[in-house]
Amino acid sequence: MPTCAGTEQTTTVIIGSGLPGLAVASELRRRGVDSITVDALETLGGTQSANPVALPRCDAPNSASLHERNEILRHLRNYASSHNLDIRSNTRAVRLNLLGTELSGPSVHQWAVHTPDGILLAHHIVLTRGAHSQLRRMLAGLGLALGQNLAAAMRAIGIYLVGVGELITPTPREVLRQAKVVGQAISAKVHPDSVPSVLTGSFAALPSPA
Repeated sequence: MPTCAGTEQTTTVIIGSGLPGLAVASELRRRGVDSITVDALETLGGTQSANPVALPRCDAPNSASLHERNEILRHLRNYASSHNLDIRSNTRAVRLNLLGTELSGPSVHQWAVHTPDGILLAHHIVLTRGAHSQLRRMLAGLGLALGQNLAAAMRAIGIYLVGVGELITPTPREVLRQAKVVGQAISAKVHPDSVPSVLTGSFAALPSPA
C-alpha cells in the first residue's frame, strides 16, 4: 500500500529474485504474510559498489542437481504467477537503512529499502546473497554490535538469511528448508496467535557455528 509518493510499505522485503527469494515469497504467501521481492542488493551498508554482492561459487553441479534446481525453480515461478506474488525482478535494491531496533507496534517499520523506483518500508528483510564477511561489515556499518552467531545477530534486528553459504552455495533442497524455517519465524511474529507456541521463538536460517 503506498504511503506517499515513491514510498510503499509491506511486511517483508526479500532481496534477491532467484530461487531463494521465490522460495521465501511462496512460503510467506502460504502463511498469509505480505512481501515484495526485488533484485539483489547492490551495496551493503550503503557503500557504493560497481557490482552486486554475489554468493561464493561452489563446484559445478552435476546434471541431476541442475535438473532438480530447474524443476524447483519452474514450480516456484508458476506458483508466483498463479498467486500474483509481488516479484520485481527488474527493480534492484540499492541501499538498506535501519530506521529503528525497537518496535512499538505492528504499524512501525524498522527498515527502508531504497530502489530506483522509490522506498520500500518493511518490518522484516530477507537476504539471499552475500558472504558472511560482507554481512558482518554491513552490520558494523549500521553501528550494531556483533556476536559469534551471525544469523542470531541479524534476526534480532529483523534480518533473515536464506541461501547464504559460507564457502559453498546451499543445495536447492537446503534452500527450501531454510525458506520454510524463515517463513515460520516471520509468520510467528506477524500472526503470533495463529501458530503453535513452539513456532513463536527465534529460528536460525543457518546452522549455528560449531
